[in-house]
Amino acid sequence: MVSAAAGANKRPNKQTKLLDLLRHPAGATIAALVEVSGWQQHSVHGFLAGVVRKKLGLELVSAVEADQRIYRIVAAKQA
Repeated sequence: MVSAAAGANKRPNKQTKLLDLLRHPAGATIAALVEVSGWQQHSVHGFLAGVVRKKLGLELVSAVEADQRIYRIVAAKQA
């Protein structure tokens, strides 16, 4: 039996693609995340809050740059 984690590594899924965009130093806008995922805007917001912040425990920051809100995952602080 193959674990779900091993199967997920064979082909990038939407979640992996979004996390990759968020890890880039430039970050990503909601519009870019919507385009890549094909999800609606409210679903992307739910992904950021529910999966990125709560489930994965990653530090997500946002800033307004050039009149657009940019979201980024920043490196976790080491204790």
